[in-house]
Amino acid sequence: MRKLDALLPWPLRAIPLLALLLLLAACASTKTSWDARVGQYSYDQAVLELGPPDKSATLENGARVAEWLTVRGHAGRSVVSGYGYYPGHTVWFEPGAPDVFLRLTFGPDGKLKEWKRVYK
Repeated sequence: MRKLDALLPWPLRAIPLLALLLLLAACASTKTSWDARVGQYSYDQAVLELGPPDKSATLENGARVAEWLTVRGHAGRSVVSGYGYYPGHTVWFEPGAPDVFLRLTFGPDGKLKEWKRVYK
């Protein structure tokens, strides 16, 4: 291992570390901070970024509540192990996962007032 390190110049030995740091920075920057958007983010910006909501309602006080599907869930299923019929075969049930929605509530001024994840 020492001989291989000695053959490579130091910039080439740093490439794997730089690639890892770049990957970590990219992953960290894609996470949306909804708390930071409260009071700043508008309904129009949400539609531009997320597309039309799956559900939307306007309340009597002028506030608007809208939901966007962010993760599609799946139904549970039964799983059978083994081939053919065996008296000792194993059957188990894998539970399903719910759909995940992002619920944004905008005030009468059109600015984001609160947000939460909803599991259905």
